[in-house]
Amino acid sequence: MAIKVIAFDADDTLWVNEPYFQETERRFCELLEDYLPHHSVSQELFRTEMQNLPLYGYGVKAFMLCMVETALKVTEHTLNVTVIEKALELGKEMLAKPIELLDGVEDVLASLKGRYRLVVATKGDLLDQERKLKKSGLEHFFHHIEIMSDKRESDYLKLIRHLDIAPDEFIMIGNSLKSDVLPVLAIGGHAVHVPYHITWEHEKVDHHVEHDRFRSIARINEILSHL
Repeated sequence: MAIKVIAFDADDTLWVNEPYFQETERRFCELLEDYLPHHSVSQELFRTEMQNLPLYGYGVKAFMLCMVETALKVTEHTLNVTVIEKALELGKEMLAKPIELLDGVEDVLASLKGRYRLVVATKGDLLDQERKLKKSGLEHFFHHIEIMSDKRESDYLKLIRHLDIAPDEFIMIGNSLKSDVLPVLAIGGHAVHVPYHITWEHEKVDHHVEHDRFRSIARINEILSHL
């Protein structure tokens, strides 16, 4: 591989993210347990998220809006306003969470910096992702930060053009087969999957990926032996 640029996903690749969403969802379901069982509220919340994804995109703020909308649906607009206040508080707590780096991340970035151009390629809310990157202490490792509204083939092609490289000089490392692997392989790039123990339902892929430009590793520091 004649790799020039290594791009890293952020959430659940560099630092912990999805467990915070799942814990918040559990607490949100508890707020509405007088109306529906937890699993039913959870299903309704997911449906609301999927319906609103084209409008709100990804991130905590979108999740907050979906919690409010779900609460209104579940209670048929009869809920006490304090439930909405508590849902908003849950979202604000998520925004204030400390950044917990995943094992090996800092060592890997330190080893690769100077040998390759390192990039963050992540989707989500611009302000929130910028905040997390700054709080992480990792910002100085990266040549470029790309916060995307989505991770489609067109989004990666735009990034590659900006970096002025060919697709086969680009490798993407992330925890999502759907967002970090499949679109990159489709445009001629390389991709490495680092599975995380929790995956958001929307990011799950139900088929095995086989490709000569694809690798799956158990821990992020294993990438060093593949470059």
